[in-house]
Amino acid sequence: MAEPLSAAAVLAALRAEGVRVVEVGSWRTHNRDHKGPWGPVNGSVVHHTVTKGTASSVAIVRDGDAELPGPLCHGMIAKDGRVHLVGWGRTNHAGGGDPAVLAHVIAEDYDTRPPAPTRGNKDGVDGNAHFYGWECENLGDGKDPWPAAQYDAIVRVQAALCRAHGWSAKSVIGHLEWSSDKVDPRGFTMPDLRADVERRLTHPASWNPGSDTSEEDDMPTPLEVWGYRNANEDKASFKKTGKHIPDAYKHLRDTDAHVTALRTEVAALTKAIATLTELVRRA
Repeated sequence: MAEPLSAAAVLAALRAEGVRVVEVGSWRTHNRDHKGPWGPVNGSVVHHTVTKGTASSVAIVRDGDAELPGPLCHGMIAKDGRVHLVGWGRTNHAGGGDPAVLAHVIAEDYDTRPPAPTRGNKDGVDGNAHFYGWECENLGDGKDPWPAAQYDAIVRVQAALCRAHGWSAKSVIGHLEWSSDKVDPRGFTMPDLRADVERRLTHPASWNPGSDTSEEDDMPTPLEVWGYRNANEDKASFKKTGKHIPDAYKHLRDTDAHVTALRTEVAALTKAIATLTELVRRA
């Protein structure tokens, strides 16, 4: 956990990460702080807006409505990759969520995803106090595309926060991973996004994909892509059986680790045998 970044600090962190920022009005002081605390913060939540059009999306997340006053997030990530900062402080974005998920995010001790949430907006703990929130312009129907510029901006924003706080990508979750009654973001998986954030964190903030010869090595392998469990299938399996779908990539990764350890042991034994053979020869 950590104290929230100041408005000036987050602006600097985003720009250092190569994010194109749009400052919307008095975003630095636009918040819901009078309704409760913001911080210490434990992570960042990614959402989709269920809207179309950048200008209208910005207006909605900044102002909210009569039932849910704005700001509804800290920044809105548009289709073109620009990040519109609309508020700073407590915002109405996360709502209630599962305390078990919060504990795993704080510890950063889960595997590819946190445990499926069993609490939601009405019976969960206050997520608005614990998380940064980022709305992403998308209809949320699973069909509306995520342009490369937008997805890259999502990765950069999350990496900027993780880098500033010294977090790993496991401090980044989707709204659907926080609350049992939410489905966002839809159209990409959070394990994929966390993998891309973690990959970015292995480089300096100024790094751009493709800017050096190591980029090819940074791309996920087919086994990694195959190994990510489908979020909807896993959620359905857990709801029906109480068990998650087996994580194929973890199994392969553990097997590879065992094979590597065995190879090391075999090499050591081979060397020892050679030494003994030489000693016998000299005797």
